[in-house]
Amino acid sequence: MDPAALAALQARFGEQLSTAHAVREAHARDESRLDHHLPDAVLHIGSEQDVVDALRMAREYLFPIVPFAVGSSLEGQVIPVRGGLTLNLLNMNRVLTLEPGSFQATVQPGVTYPELNRQARRHGLFFPVDPGAEASLGGMASTNASGTGAVKYGTTRDNVLELRVALLDGRVIRVGSKARKTSAGYDLKNLFIGAEGTLGVITELTVRLWPLPAEVVVLRCNFGTVAEAAACAVMVMGAALQPERLELIDEREIHAVNVQLGRDYPERPTLWIELASPSRAALEESLSVCSDLCRDAGGQDLAVAAGAEERAAVWEARHKAYSSMVAMYPGHVNLSTDVCVPLHRLPEVVAATRARCDERGLDASFVGHVGDGNFHVLFHAAPDDRAGWDAIHATYDEMMALTLAAGGTCSGEHGIGLHKRKYLAQERADTLELMREVKALLDPQGLLNPGKIFG
Repeated sequence: MDPAALAALQARFGEQLSTAHAVREAHARDESRLDHHLPDAVLHIGSEQDVVDALRMAREYLFPIVPFAVGSSLEGQVIPVRGGLTLNLLNMNRVLTLEPGSFQATVQPGVTYPELNRQARRHGLFFPVDPGAEASLGGMASTNASGTGAVKYGTTRDNVLELRVALLDGRVIRVGSKARKTSAGYDLKNLFIGAEGTLGVITELTVRLWPLPAEVVVLRCNFGTVAEAAACAVMVMGAALQPERLELIDEREIHAVNVQLGRDYPERPTLWIELASPSRAALEESLSVCSDLCRDAGGQDLAVAAGAEERAAVWEARHKAYSSMVAMYPGHVNLSTDVCVPLHRLPEVVAATRARCDERGLDASFVGHVGDGNFHVLFHAAPDDRAGWDAIHATYDEMMALTLAAGGTCSGEHGIGLHKRKYLAQERADTLELMREVKALLDPQGLLNPGKIFG
């Protein structure tokens, strides 16, 4: 960054701007830990006007802008690969309005989804998208985050009504509508959701809220293989049970959870299925049907978590499966990825991917939001294990080829960032140039989160 640019930023923002090495270091990577690039400076944003002024100065002095909040992305979205200015949006963390009668809330981008749920709960409502980490809503919109609740309630894209977005040219636009539906013009709101900060900076969101379910239970069921568990998930979805959550976790991740969290779950591929109904009688009927389906699919050791604490323990284990696996192999580098396939193709793609891992002797683990056809693989190896990493990348490439051949997508929820650019080019070869043209229209100088999505 030009010294004149730093001086201008310092004059406008004062102590909000930091060039301290420790602060820059904290904004140099994301949760993937695969890449590391220092920004030239970090600006702690306090208002929408701060964003507008920072973008104006970026335009004037030609330095890159990278939005940052919690830093929980897994594909390198917030890494400032060309230096420049990182905008830390965590201080924009107010729930501006909460409208129970309209089932919606308007928030600043630094609000985390657990904080919104803490405030919504007293109204009997909740925001259902839960990617696991204490992610910010602005970051979740930027990657179109998903999570365990998506099988019933959809992804972030399905739960955002309206956005305010600051553009590089100085405009702040409103896209979408606070109304429950709109047919007014192009759907520009969804252009910015999943754009990873490459088209503009989200400064405000209006999101949907949902009534908390009245009666809830979690069914746990074990299987011989991850493919059998995936096949059972397909059967459950076909039975119109409409589960709140339908998650797969394999034996490796169960073992890590048992070790790190002190649990005693059977160490076999497992489905956790959350069911909800307005009445206890209806819930018992759904649970009975679901249990029969699991047994018919080869499930064993069925167990039910009915109380709130038991259910919370299950979902804590699921959400901490990634960190538990990472803790099992200190010193290893981890590569976590996701794919999503049409539901009926899920068992074969999971089985083929596991077979590739086993053939190469990879200690890869599987979890998945399998009711959506979305699963994750966590690869790991020592950083200097060249043969191991060659095997990992070969398997990764084959998994993507299997996914695309099945009509799937290279990312169901992680986004593209730095790590999936070549797979996006394969998947969207017919429209990639059009995406570049949209990017050039809104960011002709390539200053907004450069290097992401397209390279």
